[in-house]
Amino acid sequence: MIVAERKAIGDIVRMIEDARRVLVVGCGTCVTVCLAGGEKEVAVCASLLRLHDRNRDGDMTVAETTIERQCEWEFAEQLEDMAADSDAILSLACGAGVQTLVAHFPDTPVLPGLNTQFIGIPEEQGVWTEHCLACGECVLDRTGGICPVARCAKTILNGPCGGSQDGKCEIDPETDCAWQLIFDRLKRLGRLHVLEEIEPPKDWSNSSDGGPRKVKREDMIL
Repeated sequence: MIVAERKAIGDIVRMIEDARRVLVVGCGTCVTVCLAGGEKEVAVCASLLRLHDRNRDGDMTVAETTIERQCEWEFAEQLEDMAADSDAILSLACGAGVQTLVAHFPDTPVLPGLNTQFIGIPEEQGVWTEHCLACGECVLDRTGGICPVARCAKTILNGPCGGSQDGKCEIDPETDCAWQLIFDRLKRLGRLHVLEEIEPPKDWSNSSDGGPRKVKREDMIL
């Protein structure tokens, strides 16, 4: 899932300081799971904005709502009436959600209330860890389902680097060595022979360096 964190309330206040009617919009998927942009977080953020405005004797009105997914047109359309009554929309979604609302409401400022961090998984209650860089060329079939691109500090495809100790990364002793995890996983599966094949240099042209990427499914286009 996409993991994000709410911006500092002071930063949010500065973004919306010229608006009198603000709509705070949450997203019911990824950022709800990571406790950054669901209904509860929208309510908290809206309350903080009202409190700040009251303390400065302002006249701002703050509306709030949460839709299923901000990154899809059919759900963004549900905001049309509320957006028409707003001077600014504060999006508590990932960057894709923000930009979907920007495209849908070109005449209304849409502002990011969250900082999008990474694609990850919940490690424990309240802790999320990056596990995928969305690099466009997945090698998980050759690495036991553990990503060296995201989880190795040096992004090594034919590891390990030789600097790890006791299964921990030399860059951060609190971090497991990705290649130790890969070795242990393949050994458990009886597939260590996979490591005998040299992984060619990564084709980074599939990553984000060449502008926005697009996936086009001809069989789904109407």
